[in-house]
Amino acid sequence: MTAAALSSLLAPKDVTITLIESDEIGIVGVGEATIPDILNFNQMLGIDEADFIRATNATFKLGIEFIDWGRQGDRYIHPFSGHGVDMNGFDFHQFWLHSQTAGNSHPIDDYSLCAVAARHGKFVHPDPNPRSIRSHIRYAYHFDASLYARYLRTYAEKRGVRRIEGKIKAVVQAPETGHITELKLEDGQSVAGEFFFDCSGFRSLLLGQTLGIGYVDWSHWLPCNTAQAVPSSHTGPLIPYTRATAKTSGWQWRIPTQTRTGNGHIYCRDFMSDDEAASVLLSGLDGEALASPRVIRFTTGHRQAFWDKNCIAIGLSAGFLEPLESTSIYLIQEGVSRFISLFPNASLPNVFRDEYNRHMRTEFEQVRDFIILHYAATERADSPFWNYCRNMSIPDTLKHKIALFREGGRAFRHEDELFSRPSWVAVFLGQNINPRAYDPVVANLPPADVMASVESMREAMIDAVRQMPTHEAYLAKYRIPRAG
Repeated sequence: MTAAALSSLLAPKDVTITLIESDEIGIVGVGEATIPDILNFNQMLGIDEADFIRATNATFKLGIEFIDWGRQGDRYIHPFSGHGVDMNGFDFHQFWLHSQTAGNSHPIDDYSLCAVAARHGKFVHPDPNPRSIRSHIRYAYHFDASLYARYLRTYAEKRGVRRIEGKIKAVVQAPETGHITELKLEDGQSVAGEFFFDCSGFRSLLLGQTLGIGYVDWSHWLPCNTAQAVPSSHTGPLIPYTRATAKTSGWQWRIPTQTRTGNGHIYCRDFMSDDEAASVLLSGLDGEALASPRVIRFTTGHRQAFWDKNCIAIGLSAGFLEPLESTSIYLIQEGVSRFISLFPNASLPNVFRDEYNRHMRTEFEQVRDFIILHYAATERADSPFWNYCRNMSIPDTLKHKIALFREGGRAFRHEDELFSRPSWVAVFLGQNINPRAYDPVVANLPPADVMASVESMREAMIDAVRQMPTHEAYLAKYRIPRAG
């Protein structure tokens, strides 16, 4: 992603981009679920969507379904579209809260076009007409991460990126500044450079090991530290959403691509053994396992700095937040995009580095808080793991957001954070954080009028979804045969 993005903006006559990687070193990629920002990245690169879908076995994604998170038996969808339509300057969910007191029993996600379409297995692209209800559709993709990497490799090489197959043996630094000057490979090659991107995964070979940048450990808030992943065969139609099902000591994902379903079990080894976790994973598959589970160890958190001297860490070498809200690729994308927006001259001004670090730290912290919310806002008491999550201390920033919503249904977006108000509302309400009161101006409106307004929106959602093609039928237009 880094090489492709840079090559799309920089001419080979001005900047030489060299990518060092080894096919002998495996990648973590286990099939990826994304969020709508991936569309911006692909558009920046000028990638044709149909070509991308065919090359990566992609399917469409309208949101994430959460099962058993608040209480066992609960299920809700965090959709990519908002809920209803804001009226007279007031958030729609304030009207929904009013209607609940008047007897409305429909959950909030019945008023999201993406959520309703997801539950019915439907999909269509957004309507460019802003007056159309279909204009509210927002979507992302599920795809094979290895195929996406291969696709971007071809893209980058066509634009002048030089790829070297090899493993790094030593990193050379300038004695007076500590800047990285050269990478020595096992086969004897040397690669010099003025600026380096560390995309070496959890090892953080350049930023962590060479430059000595430490790690901020968030495992006390996000205790899961292991994943096991396995692909399985399809059973039934392809659903246009990711599924995250809470288990006794973590959760299990289900990500459908065109050729297979990606599955994984994220858990905490302090509460569950690897053998037990594998059993939970395999027993929760919808179809036949196509391989043996692959174990991935991790520690949630991030590097104390993302840019130091003449090196920026991107992806896992910068940090890792578990994939509960499909943010891994977004944080890669944001790391690359922020560098491009601050593109320095050869003097590498410190103010650019400081701004980059401030921005990326804020991004990680805001995403962290949103993920913690899913664990902390639970009423489950059926296992030691959930007892820990329910009782753990949480960051003050998250405490503040919960208090604002609990007291009056207030949710705000701070500093252009990734997750907007409808996302917070979806998880708050989906996990039973119900406001003690709601907007007093809305509360003074006639209950019958409010009920009629929200009901007309619900019916409009149903009518629009009824006219959509199924996700399976819509994918057929891309002419990719599906196995199974």
